Amino acid sequence: MKKTFIAVFSLLLVLGSLAIGAMAGQEAAEDESANDLKLGVEVLLDEQMDLLDGKRVGLITNPTGVDQELNHIVDVLHNDPEVELTALYGPEHGVRGDAQAGDYVEFYIDEITGLPVYSLYGETRKPTPDMLEDVDILLFDIQDVGARFYTYIYTMAYAMEAAQENDLEFVVLDRPNPISGYDVEGPVLDPEYASFVGNYPIPLRHAMTVGELALFFNEEFDIHADVTVVEMTGWERGMYYDDTDLEFVLPSPNMPTLDTALVYPGAALIEGTNLSEGRGTTKPFELLGAPFVNSTEFAAAMNELDLPGVTFRAASFTPMFSKHSGNLSHGVQIHVTDKEAYSPVETGLHIVKTLHDMYPDEVQLTSFFDNLIGNGWIREAIENGESVESMVAEWQDDLREFKDLRQDYLLYKITVAEVQDILEELEASGDVTEEAMRALNMHLTAVAQFENSGEGEKVARHMEGFMLLLDQQFDNDLITQQAYELLKADAEDLYRQWK
Repeated sequence: MKKTFIAVFSLLLVLGSLAIGAMAGQEAAEDESANDLKLGVEVLLDEQMDLLDGKRVGLITNPTGVDQELNHIVDVLHNDPEVELTALYGPEHGVRGDAQAGDYVEFYIDEITGLPVYSLYGETRKPTPDMLEDVDILLFDIQDVGARFYTYIYTMAYAMEAAQENDLEFVVLDRPNPISGYDVEGPVLDPEYASFVGNYPIPLRHAMTVGELALFFNEEFDIHADVTVVEMTGWERGMYYDDTDLEFVLPSPNMPTLDTALVYPGAALIEGTNLSEGRGTTKPFELLGAPFVNSTEFAAAMNELDLPGVTFRAASFTPMFSKHSGNLSHGVQIHVTDKEAYSPVETGLHIVKTLHDMYPDEVQLTSFFDNLIGNGWIREAIENGESVESMVAEWQDDLREFKDLRQDYLLYKITVAEVQDILEELEASGDVTEEAMRALNMHLTAVAQFENSGEGEKVARHMEGFMLLLDQQFDNDLITQQAYELLKADAEDLYRQWK
């Protein structure tokens, strides 16, 4: 009996060790996958430093210009004897990120490096020839947040113009779009409402990286600078910031977390009203309200809309600065429960409209609201009691046109040809039968024609058909489960890329 017990116990120990080993191996594989990401700055430092050989370097950055070990690019380049770093340039909030929204930062000498620091916000948004006299190449390394009215992307565009005018190279060190690169939302800006919170006709949520935007701006808006994008490796379009191992460094004083970035493309519309957008609290853009709002009634009204991926909690707060500073305000906190289902722009419009409907005599929509939303007709629609659904329907044609146009500038995407290559490999390995191969490839060949002509709506619709066909092939045992899961994931990526 004792021998039997020992044998069984030993077997359990062996099985347990194998299970732990398998789990450890799986976790290691996941960690390795997560660590595959290399930022543009890391690719530059590891592989492309020849871009800087023999050149005087000007650097446009802020506190987000760090590698994954949180080493700042200013320090790395300044301490490299092979690099001649000659000047620093700061966007809104400054190189060190210590200036509040709208504050102008004067010229100064950086205490750590001794380099001149020029402000590109306020009086001078485009670098002048004097600012560039000791520069041969401009580097741009700043984390964007994925919203049209975040000013860093226009600092980049103005600097690209200056580079073109002064015969300088311009290099963008690419970084992730923290709210993913798939979902494009909101109205495309009407050029009549162009400003520093929206200088080009792009939607509120553009779903592009700064590198992709640089290529888009350069070509579509005739900047014609000598632009190079140092691409990331290992970043996929569907990734949110928390799908990476990256630490979230505040891009600006009122953008403390990824949660802030998630709500920002819609919640920031409150800046165009007389309500507080939560500046001066620990939850900017998540907390919204004013002294005259009944928080319980407002939260109930918002939750009754049953908007996807979000819940509203009645909340009261006292801003320490900005609107309603020092006054107890009432409203809601936005809690995103499903970031992939959540639509920040539509949610933001529902917030503004609901507040306007509940408090028509108190809520004021300012001209700045028009600059933020990018047109004048949406404010009029809200004031006239029109539904958010009708507003969304109104901007779809322009949005579809932008989605198709942006495809030419996406650096991180999957193509029909890549899916076809995977399909061929799966047939060769015996995971897909010849019959399934013919049917699936025939469908993809048709989709490729729409992809080549840039007809995004048709690509998305036919990829839905491809996924249904894929389901049928799997149900009929014509492809293995492994092949099915791989092809389904790629098909969903291709669909979301174009939809």
